[in-house]
Amino acid sequence: MDFSASKKRQAGEPILPMINVVFLLLIFFLLSSQIAPRAPFAVTPPKLETGETAAPEAVLFMGGDGRLHFSGAEGGDAMAAVMAQAAKLESLTLRADAKVPARAVAALITRLRDAGVKAVTLTGTGS
Repeated sequence: MDFSASKKRQAGEPILPMINVVFLLLIFFLLSSQIAPRAPFAVTPPKLETGETAAPEAVLFMGGDGRLHFSGAEGGDAMAAVMAQAAKLESLTLRADAKVPARAVAALITRLRDAGVKAVTLTGTGS
């Protein structure tokens, strides 16, 4: 039987100091970086002084198959609802699906303009 002291394993390179340095650098760059550009001057947003509330945003949805939806109405009823409110609308947001051909969107915007909608903002939905 061999009762001699066993050989000690050689310790590898200590990695803890390197981890500490990496975290310190990470904290330094997070604190010293600028995420968004700063405003050139302070702006105070306006406050509503009367009891009136803002009108809800008018959104016309156009599905990938060309179906329309506006304020709970679909299809031809949606277009009729838009035309009924066209004179009162300051602006209309058109949310068209990515599958809708550009010609169909352009034709709809022309119909909206002819109906009396003053401004149309085009946004998209998923593909």
